[in-house]
Amino acid sequence: MPLGWQFWPLLRLFVIMAFMNAAESKPTPPLFDPPVEVLIVDNDHAHAETVAEGLQRIGCHCQVATSGKQGARCLEERSFDVIVTDLVMNDVDGLGILARAKKEQPDAEVILMTGHGTVPSAVEAMRNGAFNYLLKPLDIGQLRASVAKAAESARLKQVNVELKRRLDERFGFEGVVGDSPQMHDVIERLKRIAPTNASVLIQGETGTGKELVAQAIHHNSPRKNKPFVALNCAALSENILESELFGHVKGAFTDASTDRVGKFEYAHGGTMFLDEVGDMPMPTQIKLLRVLENGEITRVGSNTPIRVNVRLLSATNRNLEDGIAAGTFRSDLYHRLKVVTIRLPTLRERSQDIPILIDYFIKQFAQQHGKQIKGMSPAARRRLMAFDWPGNVRQLRNVVESMVVVDYDGLLDVDDLPEELAGPAPPQTESPDASLAALVGKPLAELEKMFVAETLRITGGNREEAAKMLGIGERTLYRKIKEFGL
Repeated sequence: MPLGWQFWPLLRLFVIMAFMNAAESKPTPPLFDPPVEVLIVDNDHAHAETVAEGLQRIGCHCQVATSGKQGARCLEERSFDVIVTDLVMNDVDGLGILARAKKEQPDAEVILMTGHGTVPSAVEAMRNGAFNYLLKPLDIGQLRASVAKAAESARLKQVNVELKRRLDERFGFEGVVGDSPQMHDVIERLKRIAPTNASVLIQGETGTGKELVAQAIHHNSPRKNKPFVALNCAALSENILESELFGHVKGAFTDASTDRVGKFEYAHGGTMFLDEVGDMPMPTQIKLLRVLENGEITRVGSNTPIRVNVRLLSATNRNLEDGIAAGTFRSDLYHRLKVVTIRLPTLRERSQDIPILIDYFIKQFAQQHGKQIKGMSPAARRRLMAFDWPGNVRQLRNVVESMVVVDYDGLLDVDDLPEELAGPAPPQTESPDASLAALVGKPLAELEKMFVAETLRITGGNREEAAKMLGIGERTLYRKIKEFGL
């Protein structure tokens, strides 16, 4: 053997290291800020780790799954901007991961990679929503460029969703905040009736959000670009109420020094909302019925009818059928008003919405009052969850606003609670020592299951809130829920 051949392996290693050093000495692509969350699914563990290392160098946070099933679990447990998946895998293949990603995380982009590239598979992948299709062996520059473009696309989708969410919070049904079955039913009903011209009677206790629902109906109807006019029938005397509704002409009564346009006339083409319609005097009820039947109003002191095109929404916290029986409300008007009826549940009936409403109001009032609020302490949340809320959502809204206003340290806590909630914590049915004694001797796993289950009950099944109260991450809570079969 010629002299020097025995040194060839060492020389080859030096050459490889030189090329690697030269490659790493090239300018590193700009880092992502914030980092891109990437899921890499590949049953070739070494290849998956290599892909992860190449992407981490440009500011990606990478999670590696070495099977299709593991990748599918990862999609259930956390969110990603980009998913890079092998096409050919034994259990769940790349097209299966693509389908699950589109279902679980529609804003994420999916890049497929394979060493078995064929035109039909590429066409199918792109038709099913893949962002790109890369062939092995991967070119690291091409992979990085593809992930960068995919991340930009995913974040643009997220920005659009956030903008739509903000608009919905202001004008859409999502402004009627809630995730309980009762509120899902209300929102679905609103979606069906908003595009119509039907009169709607909104029923519910004081503070349940009847005017907010009326606004949501208007802003999601063909009349949304026309006026929305609200009037509380209980706040005005009979004469003033008629003048407000129908207007008056000069000299109609002592203080009528000029002609005045009424609410119906002003709302022409739009929506009229009559709150507390059950308190409307009987003579005004007769005139309102005439408006609904003929589409005409007559100003107080005038004989000239004026055509109006107005959709009527009304609300009451009274039982109008009882009013009919007592002779204080007209049956024919009642049936005109309630072409469609919506009943709003009390906050007591949908207590699982309280954590969502708390966060919604914190965000709203922190912005309104220019405060930096990190959140609410578990102790304060427990107080709010345990309260009966006789004033419903309006009372909760006022309590959260009060806490935001008086807070000084950025965390809403028990010391920020208003007077009606600031008393001692609800009494325990047994002494702390007795409660502790009942727990002694139980396995730790059983105690942990009890605490997780009770926290989920208190938060109405809201996992984000439960994780905050338990002081653990959402992924950890998700594993505990599966482990304990909750």
